[in-house]
Amino acid sequence: MTTYSRITGTGSYLPPRRVTNADLAAELAARGVETSDQWIVERTGIRARHFAAPDVTASDLAAHASRQALEAAGVAAKDIDLIIVATSTPDMVFPSAACILQAKLGIAGCPAFDVQAVCSGFVYALTIADSMIKTGAASKALVIGAEVFSRILDFNDRTTCVLFGDGAGAVVLEASDTPGILSSDLHADGKHVGMLCVPGTVSGGKVLGDPLLKMDGQAVFKLAVGVLEDAARAALAKAGKTDADIDWLIPHQANIRIMTSTAKKLKLPMEKVVVTVDQHGNTSAASIPLALDSAVRSGKIRKGDTLMLEGVGGGFTWGAVLLDF
Repeated sequence: MTTYSRITGTGSYLPPRRVTNADLAAELAARGVETSDQWIVERTGIRARHFAAPDVTASDLAAHASRQALEAAGVAAKDIDLIIVATSTPDMVFPSAACILQAKLGIAGCPAFDVQAVCSGFVYALTIADSMIKTGAASKALVIGAEVFSRILDFNDRTTCVLFGDGAGAVVLEASDTPGILSSDLHADGKHVGMLCVPGTVSGGKVLGDPLLKMDGQAVFKLAVGVLEDAARAALAKAGKTDADIDWLIPHQANIRIMTSTAKKLKLPMEKVVVTVDQHGNTSAASIPLALDSAVRSGKIRKGDTLMLEGVGGGFTWGAVLLDF
């Protein structure tokens, strides 16, 4: 009998501190940096984001989201046999945020590791978990995207610091005798490293390079729209599906213009696109599972719906996952 994997529960968590564009503009003005709600909304569609408190880590956010997902799936933490955390902002250099999360959930013994593919991280992590379940290496997996991007922002650069936020989203992925995840398509191209990066590292107790986020926004936009369409069409082809089979598109929540352009290329009306970027900002690897959980809990997404998840991020990485919910 063929083994498949299905999402059986979703969860999410946003830090309590909600920062509106007006709040952020006031904070930046104190630094001599000019921006406004209108400037941010017109260029990105973002109206607010959440920032974690200084002592809150990615694994803390992941723990909240994971407990929600476990409850939704009706699965006990002790029954999880695989943990994958997609993050670019782990608690420490090592061990992984996944291992730290494992301890916070009271689990021991199962494999736990991080995946670093920036904003494509959740799509990458979900694909890995699906593969491990299909081969019998796991039967109940926790897959999480968790980020504290506020820690790596340059608040003197209004072109980047207004874009990002903190949060976590999680799913429980279980072995099933009916298809859930139908196909996936993953890619990377390292020649675009400089387009979106944090060019710093730790050496001898000091930071070498610059530990703050750098981005060429126009270049990212041009690349993102093209590769997202290609990945989505490849995932559809692998599953023998077409654009018309997609009930909901859940893209990485980076910029409403990228999301609108992608939907147009896939001939999907915006009514079929899950949008949370206006309230969450860009939460990198957390954005897709945050948007998924929001749509599930609001009743938009229902059992049996066909979902297209797609992300693009620094690396440059990109990918898509097609699934029946």
